[in-house]
Amino acid sequence: MTNKHLPQIISPDGHAISLSAVSDNAIKIIQELKGAGYEAHLVGGCVRDLLLGRIPKDFDIATDAQPEEIKSLFRGCRLIGRRFRLAHVRIDGEIIEVATFRTTPSCADDVDDDRTHITDHGRVLRDNVYGTQEDDVLRRDFTINALYFDPQEQSVTDFVGGMIDLEKRVIRTIGDPLERLREDPVRMLRAVRFAAKLQFDIDPSALSATAELASLLLHVPPARMLDEVIKLFHGGYALRTYEMLREYGLFRYLFPFTEQCLDGVTPNLSSLALANTDTRIQLDKPVIPAFLFACLLWDPLQADIHKLQDGGMDSRRAWSIATADAVRDQALHVAIPKRFVLVIKDIWALQPLLEHRSPKNINRLLANKRFRAAYDLLLLRAEVNEINSEIAQWWTRIQEANQQERESMIRGLRVSAPKRGRRRKRKSRAA
Repeated sequence: MTNKHLPQIISPDGHAISLSAVSDNAIKIIQELKGAGYEAHLVGGCVRDLLLGRIPKDFDIATDAQPEEIKSLFRGCRLIGRRFRLAHVRIDGEIIEVATFRTTPSCADDVDDDRTHITDHGRVLRDNVYGTQEDDVLRRDFTINALYFDPQEQSVTDFVGGMIDLEKRVIRTIGDPLERLREDPVRMLRAVRFAAKLQFDIDPSALSATAELASLLLHVPPARMLDEVIKLFHGGYALRTYEMLREYGLFRYLFPFTEQCLDGVTPNLSSLALANTDTRIQLDKPVIPAFLFACLLWDPLQADIHKLQDGGMDSRRAWSIATADAVRDQALHVAIPKRFVLVIKDIWALQPLLEHRSPKNINRLLANKRFRAAYDLLLLRAEVNEINSEIAQWWTRIQEANQQERESMIRGLRVSAPKRGRRRKRKSRAA
């Protein structure tokens, strides 16, 4: 893949980027690099967001300086990465990522270059090597992420028609979609994430390639898939992302057991949980990945429990086995760290206790550190009519009640509880 076109240089009057929206620290780093004789630009998502009038989450810089040369210029610089070294420059508590221009070996070089090979599953693997800005742009994923901004000149450099695609609101791969998605299947998930976040369309050729190559996601390391899932569902547009993942046949490669339990009824517990996550993010409330996993895996867990009980297993043992299986099987596709697993299992274990509402356990449940997350799942279950909504409403009221009202509500449980007959003493096995 070669670049046969001269770049388009967009002057300040041809774009809407305001320097006031750019990190002062990023500008300082670029000035320092240029002062030392290097080329340096803002690049990627920050330029895209600036052009769209959005506030970038972070700022990345691309330069022709080598990592060691970057490190020599900045006292607060740390080099990271093995296959490809990156520089993290810390200024006033802000970390700016500075990357050396990269290139992708040409097809002619690939024949004898042992840095490039195709796996048994058809995925292209390549080590990155340093190059020029012209090389760097062509190894990026989408045209809208391949724009360079020079804060000193206040100009945007566009090699691949990214400005046009921003205007058309379309996600388009750079070069052949089949080749680019085969190089890195995670780009299929990134395309959906950007489309959901920006409310863009995905180019039809990229969608066609996605349909053909989606199964390559099965061979992406689960740990990397965890990072992508968090980005997909914790960006404030989780519900739209989920709907698009299902529409394009990608969700089943992330949560295959959840996909099997979806019967087409909407809203379902998964969609409600994702909508709830979006609402919390919009209200600047905390969200935790463990809660999302607990919700997305709840239906597969229940299906396993019912299957084991139908086979004659007692409920307690069925619950224990199904809980372990649900987490273990899902981790084959998306890694679930141990710290998440503990929280997930706590949220699940509290569900029957919240349903039963034993008077002697109420105060202890309210004080449980996982109560709030478990209560949120209970609300979702009531919303899909899995449990009686009166139970969820009761837990809502008791949290809002004062101490006297709380004690009255607990006494009411004792009065309404059915009286049990005296237990007969169980005969010993010998008798």
